[in-house]
Amino acid sequence: MSDLIQRLNGLCDEQPFHTGWYFKDLKSGQAADRSGAKVVPSASTRKIAILMAALREVHRGRFSLDQPFTIEAKYQHTTSGIFQHFTPGSSFPLRDALVGMIVVSDNTCTGKIADMIGLDVINEFSRSVGMVGTTHRHSTPPGNLGFDHPVEATNATTPSDVGRLLELILRGTQDAGAAEKLGSTTELVQLGLDILSWQKLNQRMPYLLPGGVKVAHKTGTGARNYNDAGIVFAGDEARFILTVYTDGVPATLPDGTAGHSAADLLIAHLARACWDDLVG
Repeated sequence: MSDLIQRLNGLCDEQPFHTGWYFKDLKSGQAADRSGAKVVPSASTRKIAILMAALREVHRGRFSLDQPFTIEAKYQHTTSGIFQHFTPGSSFPLRDALVGMIVVSDNTCTGKIADMIGLDVINEFSRSVGMVGTTHRHSTPPGNLGFDHPVEATNATTPSDVGRLLELILRGTQDAGAAEKLGSTTELVQLGLDILSWQKLNQRMPYLLPGGVKVAHKTGTGARNYNDAGIVFAGDEARFILTVYTDGVPATLPDGTAGHSAADLLIAHLARACWDDLVG
C-alpha cells in the first residue's frame, strides 16, 4: 500500500496544480487519501448525491420513476448534455432524466431534478450519509464564475466525502441496512449503481484501463477543475474506489500542454496505477 501511495503522490507532484484523491482497496479494506478532507469545487460529481437523493424520494413515494419529466426552456441555457437541444415540452419518464443527468452529465435534467428535490433536501441527504464537507448551493451552477472564484461561490465537496458515498452505494446493492442508510432499497440502489456504470464520458478514470473494464463513475468539469469519482471492477468484483479532484488547473501548462488534457491524463494514470497494483 505504501508503494502505491508513493506512486500516486508522485504523479500528482509532477503537475503544477492541486490534486486531491481518496482511494480504498475493497478487498483489504485499506484506504488512503491526499487532501481527502479539502473542500473543492465538486462540479458534476455532485450529481451522484443528487441521483441517490432522487432515488430516496422515489422510495418515499414523493416521485415515481415512470412519472412524466418535461423539458422546460428555463433549464436549457447550459452547455452540458443533450437536452438543451430538445424541443421544450418534450417528455419522457423521470428514470430517463436520471440516466441523462449521469451518463452525459446533462444539466437541463439536473437543474430541474435538483429543483424538484430541493437543495435543502439534497444537503440534508448528503449530511445523513456522512458527507460533512459537501454543500449543494445551486441547482444549475452559475455560468459567470471566473478562474479565481472562491470555493464558497459554487457547489463543493471533498474527495473523501464522495468516496464514502460510493462505498455506501456499493454496499447498498447487497445490504438492506446500507440501502436504508441511503433511504432506499437494494433494488433502487442497484439502479443507481447501474446508471453510474453506463457513463459515456470516459476520458478520465477508464481511459488507460484495459478494454471492457467496468467503471461506475461520474466526471466533473468546472472553471478550473477536472474531477472523476468512481468504483472500478475486475470482472464482476468491485476492486477499488478512487475519487480525484484537481483545482487551479491553468488553461495551458508551462510546457504548452492544454490544462484539461494534463488533468484528464493525470486522472487516467492514477486509476491505472491503482489497477496495476491491485489487479495487474
